[in-house]
Amino acid sequence: MKTITASEANRSFSKMLRVVAGGESYTIVSRGRAVAAIHPAGIETSHRSLAKSALLERLVKQPVLGDRGWTREELYE
Repeated sequence: MKTITASEANRSFSKMLRVVAGGESYTIVSRGRAVAAIHPAGIETSHRSLAKSALLERLVKQPVLGDRGWTREELYE
């Protein structure tokens, strides 16, 4: 992942998009602090899907703790 300042990203946005389309990612910094990331669109989607699947799998394996003394209807009253 490359790092680029906000002003440089503004000046060379078209070039940056071509590089991103080729698979590279950028972190954009402003005043020394990371404020944004630009990466190919499909990468984040697949990463989120994998993370969601892993979380759901872990939650299914965990035992239920405590006693549920309420109904669904009571929850939404």
